Amino acid sequence: MPSHERIYLDHAASTPIIPAAREAMAEAMLRWANPSSPHHEGRAARATLEDARARIAAALDWDGEVIFTSGASEAIMLGLRGTGAMASSVEHDAVLAVAGPKRLPVTSDGHVDLSSVSGNGRFAVQSVNSETGVIQPIQDIAAAVHSAGGILFADCSQSAGKLALPEADMISVSGHKLGGPPGMGALLVRNLGLLSPTGGQEQGYRRGTENLPAAVGFATALEAGFGWMENAARLRKILDEAIVSTGGLVVASASNRLATIGSYRMPGVAASSQLINFDMAGLAVSAGSACSSGTLKTSHVLTAMGWDDRSASEVIRVSFGPKTNDSDIARFIDVWRSINARAKAA
Repeated sequence: MPSHERIYLDHAASTPIIPAAREAMAEAMLRWANPSSPHHEGRAARATLEDARARIAAALDWDGEVIFTSGASEAIMLGLRGTGAMASSVEHDAVLAVAGPKRLPVTSDGHVDLSSVSGNGRFAVQSVNSETGVIQPIQDIAAAVHSAGGILFADCSQSAGKLALPEADMISVSGHKLGGPPGMGALLVRNLGLLSPTGGQEQGYRRGTENLPAAVGFATALEAGFGWMENAARLRKILDEAIVSTGGLVVASASNRLATIGSYRMPGVAASSQLINFDMAGLAVSAGSACSSGTLKTSHVLTAMGWDDRSASEVIRVSFGPKTNDSDIARFIDVWRSINARAKAA
């Protein structure tokens, strides 16, 4: 058993629900009626749901439609399924699973090659990569897509609330990446004509009773803001420098990266071994995105950036949240150095 209190450094996978969101959800649970019911109780629930929808749009400075979903993966499916969209080669698996077979290549720094954006189809590009933290030049990509008469779908699961939304036609967002509840997300869409109606709730674009408490929790988490991002940038800088000083490698170190995510290679030590050692020492980190880190397969993100299989297999991800502090990072650095030293001595 670890001798230290456990430290959670996997916020890009899921971050704890903030207290304000939990309290708001508990209050919303008192409005238990179905928002689609025509009676008084149903209308009261509907009013609360629509208020949450408006609050989310306002917090994100979004002037289009907001369709509630069970998360970003469902939002991606609603926006891309059957469209043959061309996705970047570093997209999340949820995008690659429903996009067309063609891929937009990226450069070694993880940025989409703008020269590959052509045609008037549908394009899918994330604003921030969930494995590396690389921030795409999404406004430039949007301009290129729109000048060609195309449609841009932006996966903003990692960046919503932390960075301004891009000028995209559709955007996926996720509640549990920003202090809201799991199982709640939204598809932001400027023109409902881009979607295929299926009947049911959410203006006929999604079936199933709306999750009112989760919608309220999502809105509350967004409104709480992200004033801690400056501190995250400071902590990540400390970590980056410590990794380099011990012979490690910072993935995409020259790229503009979101302050909350860092990916690091420990040469000669497999990521699977690192994860076990960090976990035994009381630290929760990951290898790649949560949806693929348990498969032990080579990261398609790093492969697309030109990494060979062996080097890619030695990379782990560290991601920060609002409560991450200096002692957390100091503890991680101590354990990293210990693992690295044992590997070199073996």
